[in-house]
Amino acid sequence: IALHAARQDFAITLIPVTAPTQAGIQGAFSRMGELAVDAVIAIMEVHLLDAATVTLPPGVKVVVVDSDAGEQYSVVDTDQADGAQKAVQHLLDLGHQTVWHVAGPEESYASERRAAAWRTTLTAAGKPVPPVLRGDWSADSGYAAGLRLADEPGCTAVFAANDHMALGLLRAFREKGLSVPGDISLVGFDDVPEASSYAPPLTTVHQNFADVGNRCVDNVLQQIRTNTTQPGVTLVPTQLV
Repeated sequence: IALHAARQDFAITLIPVTAPTQAGIQGAFSRMGELAVDAVIAIMEVHLLDAATVTLPPGVKVVVVDSDAGEQYSVVDTDQADGAQKAVQHLLDLGHQTVWHVAGPEESYASERRAAAWRTTLTAAGKPVPPVLRGDWSADSGYAAGLRLADEPGCTAVFAANDHMALGLLRAFREKGLSVPGDISLVGFDDVPEASSYAPPLTTVHQNFADVGNRCVDNVLQQIRTNTTQPGVTLVPTQLV
């Protein structure tokens, strides 16, 4: 975002949200109101950006990343559902009868989109939908889920909602004497730089963060130049790697 904005002769000011709450978000926007800003690119993982409760400075243009606020603001995001569908379908194409899922936190927009697509893909294929396991994006939470899944009869494939939880799953499976992919197939999400260095290298869903950032800047600059707002959603495709 900062690099693409600089190419257009705009500077970026980072204003952190102190807590993932409505008050924390409003506090960040209030601090922003003390600055001379033309636009806001808000990266919001949780379902808390509500026009009825968040007050923005007048005239400020808004683009939101990782949110379901498309009816109120312009949203640019990775196509979370597309990525999850690709991951689950890949595992089904390998011949697995179902796919277990280790999801992220319920309050996360991305987590819920990925979980919904996992469920929809299994249902469309006529496969049973196992109970979802929850993590907090950390490798430790993936490890805890992996210990449970290793003892689950019939668990042969797992879709982890991010790569760090997948790393924890790999550790748990290894400690339980299970090989990946020999005994259990595993797919992650994010394509973190170290994913190819996992043992074994992790199959994962690549997010094009650079494209998301560039589109955010292009969108908000278009709003500034035309003095218009552009509610709606732009989704950036994913790639299974």
